[in-house]
Amino acid sequence: MMAADSDPESEVFEITDFTTASEWERFVTRVEEVLNDWKLIGSTVGKPLEKGEYTSSTWEEKTREINFADFKFSITHHFLKQEPSENDGKEEQEEDAVPVAMQDLLCMNNDFPPRAHCLVRWYGVREFVVISPGANCEAIISESKCNLLLSSVSISLANTGCQVPVFVQIQQKWRRMYTGECQGPGVRTDFEMVHLRKVPSQYNHLSGLLDIFKSKIGCPLTPLPPINIAIRFTYILQDWQQYSWPQQPPDFDALLAGEVGGVEFGKLPFGACEDPISELHLATTWPQLTEGIVVDNDVYSDLDPLQAPHWSVRVRKAENPQCLLGDFLMEFFKLCCRKESTEDILGRNVVEEEGKENSDISQALSKLTEPSTVPMSRLSVSNMVHSARKRIRRHRRVDESPLSNDVLNSILLYLFPDASAEKPTEGSEGKAAQSNADGKVDKESEDYKLYNQLKSAPSDSLTYRLALCICLVNFYHGGVRGVAHLWQEFVLEMRYRWENNHLVFGLAPGPPDLRCCLLHQKLQMLNCCIERKRGRDEGKKSGTVEAGRERKVSGCENGRLTADGAGQGAEASLGKSWDSWSDSEDEFFECLSDTEELKEAPPDGEKGAAKVKPEGRLHPHGQLTLLNSTEPLYIPITQEPAPMTEDLLEEQSEVLAKLGTSAEGAHLRARMQSACLLSDMESFKAANPGCCLEDFVRWYSPRDYVEDEVTDESGAKVVKGDLSARMKIPGNMWVEAWETARATPARRQRRLFDDTKEAEKVLHYLAVQKPADLTRHLLPCILHAAILKMKDEESSEDILSVRKAIQQVTSQAGKLLRHPSPDIKKLEDIINQMMELEAVIARARSLKAKFGLGKGEKGQDAEDLESFVSSLLEEPEVLVIGAGRGPAGSIIHKLFVSAQRLADSTEEAALLSPMEEEPGRMGGAEDRRPGASGVPDFPPPAGREILLRTCVPRPAPYSKALPQRLFCVLMREDFRLAGAFSSDTSFF
Repeated sequence: MMAADSDPESEVFEITDFTTASEWERFVTRVEEVLNDWKLIGSTVGKPLEKGEYTSSTWEEKTREINFADFKFSITHHFLKQEPSENDGKEEQEEDAVPVAMQDLLCMNNDFPPRAHCLVRWYGVREFVVISPGANCEAIISESKCNLLLSSVSISLANTGCQVPVFVQIQQKWRRMYTGECQGPGVRTDFEMVHLRKVPSQYNHLSGLLDIFKSKIGCPLTPLPPINIAIRFTYILQDWQQYSWPQQPPDFDALLAGEVGGVEFGKLPFGACEDPISELHLATTWPQLTEGIVVDNDVYSDLDPLQAPHWSVRVRKAENPQCLLGDFLMEFFKLCCRKESTEDILGRNVVEEEGKENSDISQALSKLTEPSTVPMSRLSVSNMVHSARKRIRRHRRVDESPLSNDVLNSILLYLFPDASAEKPTEGSEGKAAQSNADGKVDKESEDYKLYNQLKSAPSDSLTYRLALCICLVNFYHGGVRGVAHLWQEFVLEMRYRWENNHLVFGLAPGPPDLRCCLLHQKLQMLNCCIERKRGRDEGKKSGTVEAGRERKVSGCENGRLTADGAGQGAEASLGKSWDSWSDSEDEFFECLSDTEELKEAPPDGEKGAAKVKPEGRLHPHGQLTLLNSTEPLYIPITQEPAPMTEDLLEEQSEVLAKLGTSAEGAHLRARMQSACLLSDMESFKAANPGCCLEDFVRWYSPRDYVEDEVTDESGAKVVKGDLSARMKIPGNMWVEAWETARATPARRQRRLFDDTKEAEKVLHYLAVQKPADLTRHLLPCILHAAILKMKDEESSEDILSVRKAIQQVTSQAGKLLRHPSPDIKKLEDIINQMMELEAVIARARSLKAKFGLGKGEKGQDAEDLESFVSSLLEEPEVLVIGAGRGPAGSIIHKLFVSAQRLADSTEEAALLSPMEEEPGRMGGAEDRRPGASGVPDFPPPAGREILLRTCVPRPAPYSKALPQRLFCVLMREDFRLAGAFSSDTSFF
């Protein structure tokens, strides 16, 4: 010890401790710990299982990772979630009661569950634990390793007293091979399995399988207790040739050529291009047979599907069926990721050649200004647009042009139906849009208001129709090149309408609707500009300024602001585009002379009022008179506030925010925000010479003029008014603005809204949009259209789950599209959900066609069939009421008969012969035998499942009688025996 302490490097003897646990013992301990954590120790009381509970109730699972040395295993607990019974915990457990799992082996209420873990199907247990190799670990194939694992399970179960069966997964995972054990007080069940590729000929029928079962249980009793048998045969129907799939892709060339009315053109296609139901699986079940009742051996079988007491059906859906609406949406969505600009796609040669003819824009402008004999109309920008359009078409060869003239003209006529009129009368565009909308669309309906939720555009608007056209062109007419071509033509049309004062068809009047997408707002903004410009141009034509003013007064009786000063009506916007806003020389000089006159006029007051001539009056404001005189208070003609789109509002708010919180910044911000207030003050001063700020406040903001009853010197009560407290704050913006405001009528003021500048900004914005930008703008409209289409199609099918799913998709899309830049991946998920809903509706139609529904028939049979078809869509497996003799069963039988004939017949006559002509098809057991045509009604079963159960003493005659079970699966290339054999461990 001394040497060891003084010299740490001195040799230390290694001592081997043989009491240390081995890896195997550690593994057993870990399994026991997990079973303890999950409280699977000791006996449990199980409620009796209800019929079909394995399908209707929910299954849950818990998983943990455990190691055997460095080899990873996952241990999973699967269990059926059951409601606790009232007497849980109170019920005394019998001393020698067998475990719940062993009782489940004999339970007949949940044979052949349609959706469950394979061990539940094979062994009927409601709770079990599976130990399987980890995700990337190799399979347990060697026999010694399998035995080691199984012995570990045995020890763990014995040590803990756990009565839940534990399985170990062995062999390759695809083989689904399990071996396991369940222990109880004095009893044990071994779970064993056989898996072969081919069915041995001697076990290809019930009698051979009974022999295996009897030999395995080796029951010493004679006679043997009765064996309970349950059998299920599954038949697959794949051939639907007698029902050609009705959906044909629409003929868009015919639509565009004008053979169908323009209304059809704006509809999205819908439906599957192929049958979305690939197979129908018919399961015929004999639930309770005994050995002597039925014969099934290598030479003869009683098991005729038509005689089976239970029929159930499930359908197999085609994987990703091609659906028209889904394809349209996905192709449109893919455009969002393109990077090219319109110029990149269509080429720049046109612009370059244009440049050779007009080498410099300044020269083009000088042509407009220099004296010339050429009429002005020939040199207008609109004519240049027209000639540009002609040149574009001339330079782009026919084979290069993505859209043919016929297609393009059809689309433009659909987008702009007002263009078909030779000479549109004044205001006809707006009226046409209104009447068109009123005739077709219920604006109060929930569907119409959907644009508000999705931030798209109303379903009767130009933007919505443009989205449908872009989607159609992208799919059928040249993809991204066709889209670029159509967009280029659309922008040229917008330019033409602006230059020629034609309102854009299909947009609601008034300022941009901020509930809609930005592109729709931009088009509305362009319309506002056109409307103002038209009003101004009309003023020019009306002759003198005075005449224009008279027209204005008479045209605006409904007024901009109501008596309480609250409203700013948009309906008068067209009437209030002022003649005096034009830039004509006469008015320019008149404006100067007025300025001179105002300079000479004394300040506001009664003396000045007599000399200054009132201008820009709309009508008297009720009975009010000016405070400083007996003149009535007139409401002035004012400028409309400038309409704004959401991007301009955001830009403005950013500018205002950047001014900071300093006194100077706050003052500047207030000045910027009070431009409209100043304009209204100037209009008011012009209409009411001699007025004061209190007069203005009484009209503009009545709440800021406080009136109180006071007693004067003579004792009489009089009403005295004064400005509110906020108006008296030193440096108040209203007071400052009032002092700087000059008496100028609205028609002579600087325009709050420069329509020329704003229109050019909109047209530039439209021109620079890439196809990808355009797609992102219009995607809400396309999703809107798709949801409306889906709602319409669902209403004819009446599928509750689809209706709920559409509501969920709409809600998700609404949340997503309200974001300024939506998540592209989440949008794709929404489109995928819509594709799935379309497939569900297509499946419903396919099944209705196959079961003869949709022909308008009424009656009990039709109702039964409808509920049967809707159940097929919702549930994994549906019971056929009346089996082969019910309304659904007889149709299924006919479907199989037809498919058999088509498969086996070589003569055309046999193909065409009607099914109903063969008598006695619904009759006895001979039906399955080849008839006159030599063709059986049903094909050989694709799968046979045979379940054998009994309760016998093992291993000795005096042992306790315990449940024994063998589940057999016989398929063309798969043979499986899953056996559960119980034995008495106390008395043998």
